[in-house]
Amino acid sequence: MARDALARLDAANPAINAVVDHRPAEVLADARAVDAAVAGGEDPGPLAGVPVTIKVNTDQAGFATTNGLRLQRELIAREDSPVVSNLRRAGAVVLGRTNTPAFSLRWFTRNGLHGHTRNPHDPRLTPGGSSGGAAASLAAGIGAIAHGTDIGGSVRYPAYACGVHGLRPTLGRVAAFNASGPERAIGAQLMAVSGPLARSIPDLRLALAALAARDPRDPWWVPAPLEGPPAARRAALCVRPEGLNTAPEVERALRAAALQLQEKGWTVVETPCPPLREPARLQAMLWLAESRRGSNAALAREAHPDASFVFARMEALCPVPGENGLTDALQARAGFLRQWSLFLDRYPVLILPVSAEPPFPDLLDVESEAAFDRVIEAQLCQIGLPLMGLPGLSVATAARPAPGQAAPAAGSPMGVQLVAGRYREDLLLAAAEVIAPLPIAPVEPVTI
Repeated sequence: MARDALARLDAANPAINAVVDHRPAEVLADARAVDAAVAGGEDPGPLAGVPVTIKVNTDQAGFATTNGLRLQRELIAREDSPVVSNLRRAGAVVLGRTNTPAFSLRWFTRNGLHGHTRNPHDPRLTPGGSSGGAAASLAAGIGAIAHGTDIGGSVRYPAYACGVHGLRPTLGRVAAFNASGPERAIGAQLMAVSGPLARSIPDLRLALAALAARDPRDPWWVPAPLEGPPAARRAALCVRPEGLNTAPEVERALRAAALQLQEKGWTVVETPCPPLREPARLQAMLWLAESRRGSNAALAREAHPDASFVFARMEALCPVPGENGLTDALQARAGFLRQWSLFLDRYPVLILPVSAEPPFPDLLDVESEAAFDRVIEAQLCQIGLPLMGLPGLSVATAARPAPGQAAPAAGSPMGVQLVAGRYREDLLLAAAEVIAPLPIAPVEPVTI
C-alpha cells in the first residue's frame, strides 16, 4: 500500500504541488513496522497501513512546522502533535506533509516557501485554503485520509473546492497541540480545530475515531462518545442565511441534498437559522486580536505580498476592539451558542451553503479590495460557525460543468455544508451517507 501511495504521489504531485515534504525511506520503514505487527499477531489498529497526510502547520517529529513561512523553515518539531500521535497509534502511515498559505490564513494556497498549490480539477480554480494541499492531494488520489485544521473554514472550504469531504469537529473532540510554538491566544483556543478530509464518509468516520483519542496535552479535549443518543431524522434547510446572495448552482445543490434526505424518510423544513453575521464579526475580532499582538511583526519579516494584502484587508474590515471588546465578545458567544443549541435541538441537522459561490477563481482575494470583500461575504457560513465551536461537514455532491463544457470532470466541484449540535458528528455522518453514499474517485490533475 505504501509503495502504491508513493508512486501515486510521484505521478500526481508535480502538477499540483500539494505535498511539499515527504521522505520515502521513512514511509516504507513505517509500513514495514505495520507489516511486522500484523505478522507478529499484534493488533495493528483500525487504520493499519492507511496512507495519510499531515498539514505543515502541525508538529511532526523531525519535520519543520513551517505554517507556509520562510521564517519557520528551520522550526523542526521534536515531538509529534496529538493529531500525528493518534493517527500513528491507529496504524496509519504518514505519507507526507501538505501545503498551506502563509500563516494558514486564506481560502487560497500559495506561499513564499513551498509555492503554489493547484486544484487538480482545474488549475484556474482555488484548491481552497488553508488546508488546500490536504484537499488537493486527496482529490488527486494521494493518500486515503488527509489532516486539516479549521478556524474559519480551512477544512470545509478546501474539501468543497476540491470535491472531497471535510469534517470540522466540535471544539474539544480532537486533541491538538504544537510544542514547537507558544500557547495560542484565547480566540484560537476557542475556535481552531483539527479534522479529517476523505473521499468517502466511512473513511471520515474511521479517521475521526482515530483522531478523537485522548491526549493529556490538550486541556480542551473532551471524552465525549462518538455516538450520541437517537435523534429524530429531521433537518432544517437554509439557502440564504441572513440575506446571503447564494448562487443558483449552490442553491440547486442544497435543494438536491434536502430531497435526497426526504426520499430516505427524513423530514426537511426550510427555515431561517440562528445568526451568523454577528458571530462572524466576533470571530474575526478574536482571530485578529492574536495577530495584532504579535503576528504582525512576523508578517512584516515574512514580507509575502499575498499575506500582507490579506491581513491589511482583514484589519480594515475589523476595527481594533475597545477596552472591553474581547470580554464582550466572549460574553456574547455564550448567547449565540445557546441560540444555536436550541435550534439544533429542534432540527438535529442543518443544511447550509459551504460558500455562497462555486469555487472561486484562483487568487481572487488578492486581485483587488472589492474582490477580497466579495470572497469574505461569500464565506459567511465558514466564518460564523467556529465562534460557537460547533461541528460542520462539507459534503461533496457533484461537479458543475464549466460554461460550454458538458463533462462534469471539466467543471468545478460542488457540495453542501451540514451542521449539528456539539459532539454530534455522528448525526452529520449519518446524513452525509444519504447525500453521498458512494466513494469519490480520484481525478487525474488537469494542467493549463
